[in-house]
Amino acid sequence: MRALHVPAAGAPPELGDLPIPQVAPGQVLIKVKAAGLNPFDNAIAAGIMADRVPHEYPLVLGRDAAGVVAAVGEGVDHVKPGDEVFGHVLFAPPVQAGTLAEYALLPAATVVVKPAGLDFAAAAALPLAAAAAAAAVDHVDPQPGQVALVNGATGGVGRYVVQMLAARGVTVVATGTEADAVPLVALGATTVVDYTTGSVANRVRATYPDGVDALINLVGNTPAEIPLDAVRKDGTVATTTMVPDADIFAAAGLTGATVFAHPVRETTAPLAEQAAAGALSIDVHTVLRLERATEGLATLAAGNARGKIVVTVGD
Repeated sequence: MRALHVPAAGAPPELGDLPIPQVAPGQVLIKVKAAGLNPFDNAIAAGIMADRVPHEYPLVLGRDAAGVVAAVGEGVDHVKPGDEVFGHVLFAPPVQAGTLAEYALLPAATVVVKPAGLDFAAAAALPLAAAAAAAAVDHVDPQPGQVALVNGATGGVGRYVVQMLAARGVTVVATGTEADAVPLVALGATTVVDYTTGSVANRVRATYPDGVDALINLVGNTPAEIPLDAVRKDGTVATTTMVPDADIFAAAGLTGATVFAHPVRETTAPLAEQAAAGALSIDVHTVLRLERATEGLATLAAGNARGKIVVTVGD
């Protein structure tokens, strides 16, 4: 099968032929129709976490996929060969399986029958990003009428977060550029703060002098990049980045934590049904063939993605 893979530790990704993986108990082998890209794919390609979790090579990139079931392992009874499904490769040792390939091996716990109302590209764009958004929103637990700031609203996770907050009756302040304002408002944002024109925190405080009730932070690798000053004292923060840490939250008088996605089917199946019913928009911004998947990864690495990037595989 053709697969975008890292052939050895420290090597750049390459497209080449690998054996079709063999299904084992508790696994589902799918013929991939589409695979969603995530910033995490670049981290795995670079081996950033290889010292913490064992990696085996050749290592196929990609975590999200949608396609048709080719085979199921022992103990799998909720899907069968021929079913149209989507799912996710969980980050678990050894890191080797991926979805940027003609066939992908997924843990059964993440595999969901694709609703008829979703095409393969939309289904592949959902698992990790939507699950991360749900985890972040659930953590801050905003109440109707409260105000929440979404820092990094233009990416795949951010666009889901904006919608989920708006659906809860929250006033959403989103960061973006001037060009992002119209689409973010269409998704449910009340205000879009242009992060290229100065301090986000100062801009937010000009409208909300007491600060917002919650911050969902999706970008930034240093505390200075994260607008904690926009949040009122005793406010709540959920971040998908590794900063701020507990000491920084405490010093700012905030309650905060790093949140992680759990894209198992109990989480993603209801989200897919919402999307199929039109209650949750899946913003597939760019679709690339497998041969151009590295272009999509480069766009993510540069921080220039708007919505989700999906790679199509096969016919």
